[in-house]
Amino acid sequence: MSQLVARRGLRDLLVHSRVNCNMFARCVSAASVVRRAGDTNKPTLVHDWCGGFVGCNIRSEHVQVYLMGDFNMRWRRMCSASATEKKDEKPRLDTVRKDQDGGGSVTVPSYWGIETAKMKIARKDGSKWPWNCFMPWETHQADLTIDFKKHHVPKNMADKIAYVIVKILRRRYGCRAMMLETVAAVPGMVGGMLLHLKSIRRFEHSGGWIKALLEEAENERMHLMTMMELVKPKWYERLLVILVQGVFFSSFFTCYVVSPRLAHRIVGYLEEEAIHSYTEFLKDIDDGKIENVEAPAIAIDYWRLPEDATLKDVVTVIRADEAHHRDVNHFASDIRNQGKELREAAAPIGYH
Repeated sequence: MSQLVARRGLRDLLVHSRVNCNMFARCVSAASVVRRAGDTNKPTLVHDWCGGFVGCNIRSEHVQVYLMGDFNMRWRRMCSASATEKKDEKPRLDTVRKDQDGGGSVTVPSYWGIETAKMKIARKDGSKWPWNCFMPWETHQADLTIDFKKHHVPKNMADKIAYVIVKILRRRYGCRAMMLETVAAVPGMVGGMLLHLKSIRRFEHSGGWIKALLEEAENERMHLMTMMELVKPKWYERLLVILVQGVFFSSFFTCYVVSPRLAHRIVGYLEEEAIHSYTEFLKDIDDGKIENVEAPAIAIDYWRLPEDATLKDVVTVIRADEAHHRDVNHFASDIRNQGKELREAAAPIGYH
């Protein structure tokens, strides 16, 4: 009978997670009274519904509970919280840093045990890491030795179609960096998503291309986040971004489904135009047409730039990223041109 009482008390604690620990202790202590004389020192083993075993050494005056693994931490947390918590209280709140730039403070419920506020992440100099949108292990240093002048000469009809499309888009929409990055972040996400679905549908690996394309999309998104620090978009510019993104996403999605080879070639040529645009950007900075202001803090941390970095340094590393994206997408299109699947060639993971 004592085992049954103890088992029911522990089950209530585990299932409801808010049962009063003192109540549970009284239940187990009361159970020990009705045990046979001479059995008070014999531990009672109670099943742990988390998959292990819990050993309870039950005495008439106190209860000693030995919990294995990380369940011991949860037991202590629930006991300390339940001592002062009422039944109608809301879950405990933890502070999580979050806003548009990855800073600020908001409170979110930690019912599921996810306590991001307790994560101790710091820069190399020991100062606190200020960003939630990316972590130190997701930063990188751009390879500035890459050839920015490389160009893929159209060789077949698909290449020529892709080249003409990109030239038309450039003449119509110019080379504003912010608008460029809102579009540039779409292809990697679309390609990664479709390859992900294909991998699941066919029960086959992607050769790392899902990760490579999603890395590209994330890198392009960080370009946009950086530009947002430099150019504050007005409401009509935000509306234009929504419209352009909607049209481009739908169009590129359809293109990738019909011809991945054409889709990657278009992106390769788009990246070539991006390199040209940022090269002109750098010339304007050198000529004094654009002020060479201090680099945003988010750019310094993401690209591991020196503390005294300027706008010119930021544009330089962004241009290097675009050159790498150019190579990756032309490479992907070449694979398809040979009649092969992307998974048959190793993806350049980490090659921003």
